[in-house]
Amino acid sequence: MKLLKVLPILFLFILGSCASVNVSSDYEKGTDFSQYKTYAFYKKGIDKVELSDLDKRRILRAVEAELNSKGMVISDDPDILVSIFTKSREKIDVYNNAYYGWYPYYYGYGYYGPGYGNGFGYNNVYTSTEGTLFIDLIDARKKELVWQGIGTGVLSYSKSIDKKEARINEFVSMIVEAYPPNPIVTK
Repeated sequence: MKLLKVLPILFLFILGSCASVNVSSDYEKGTDFSQYKTYAFYKKGIDKVELSDLDKRRILRAVEAELNSKGMVISDDPDILVSIFTKSREKIDVYNNAYYGWYPYYYGYGYYGPGYGNGFGYNNVYTSTEGTLFIDLIDARKKELVWQGIGTGVLSYSKSIDKKEARINEFVSMIVEAYPPNPIVTK
C-alpha cells in the first residue's frame, strides 16, 4: 500500500531526471548561412538578460563550444552577433490518484466505486520551473536577426554545479544542433 503512494513520486523523479528540452528554430528564408564563419557575443543584448553572471558565462561558454564545433571562430570583426534571452514560469501539475475498483467484501455484496477509504483517493500537486532559452544570431553588417533557436525544459535546482552546467550544456547543445537550417542556401 505504501508503495502505491510512492509510485507517483518515483515516476516524476524519473521523468524529471530524463526531462528533455523541446527545441524549435526559425530563420530568414533566402539567407546564405555558409557566409557566416565568425561570430562575437552581442554584449548589449546579453547584459539585459536577468540571470546571474555565473549562469550567463556558463551559457556563453556552451554556445562558444557548440559554434566552434561547427567550424565557426570567435572574432573582433564578426559575421554574426550572438545574443541570448531567457524567461521562466512556474508549472503546476495536479495528479488525481483516485482508484475505482471492485470491492467484494463491502457489506457482504460486491461494490464498484471510488476507493477513497483505502488511501487511494488523493491528489498530488507538483510544481516545477520551466525555463526557455533563446539564442539569436544577428547578421553583424545588416543588424538583422537571421536565425533564432529556442529551447524549453524543466530547470533543475541542484546544489551540484556540475549538474547545473550539464543541464545548461544540454539546452545549448540541443538548440544549436538546429543551426544552420536546411537548406543552407535558398536562391
